[in-house]
Amino acid sequence: MSTVTSSRPVRVVGAVLVMLVLVGVAVAGQLSARLTGDEYTFRVAPVDPIDPFRGAYVELAYPDLQELERWEASDDVDIEGARGELFVTLREEGGVWVADDYTRERPDTGPYLACNDRDWRIRCGIESWFLPQAKAQAAQDAVNAGDSIATVRIDGRGNAALIEVTVP
Repeated sequence: MSTVTSSRPVRVVGAVLVMLVLVGVAVAGQLSARLTGDEYTFRVAPVDPIDPFRGAYVELAYPDLQELERWEASDDVDIEGARGELFVTLREEGGVWVADDYTRERPDTGPYLACNDRDWRIRCGIESWFLPQAKAQAAQDAVNAGDSIATVRIDGRGNAALIEVTVP
């Protein structure tokens, strides 16, 4: 009987440690970008303001990262073929950062975003801007008006974290 009672705390501690590791893995990219990343600014546009299951947020699109013509013309990206991990190299243009090229191979130098194109658009982990319910609609209206700028931190591996959105 003492073996059963002494093994139960060990199992509980083991389960808690496994859960902590899983949470750490889930947020590692965002945490790394927030702690070690450099700041970049991007133009943003709205997509969808409210999801009843996720709460109040503004779904952001990054028009300068979603340049379909350049994406389709990229030598390294087969639009009709496999989808998955996609790296977007960046260059500065007019005070904001824009897509320079798209590749399936991780670039040797930066800056670049580690994204995926499994969905109907390129996703880089910076698309959702969560807000208190009282502020969400006003923020959505401001982003809809245009000229909004997102500040994003990007680490050396292309992981990105949305820091803030500035509306005019």
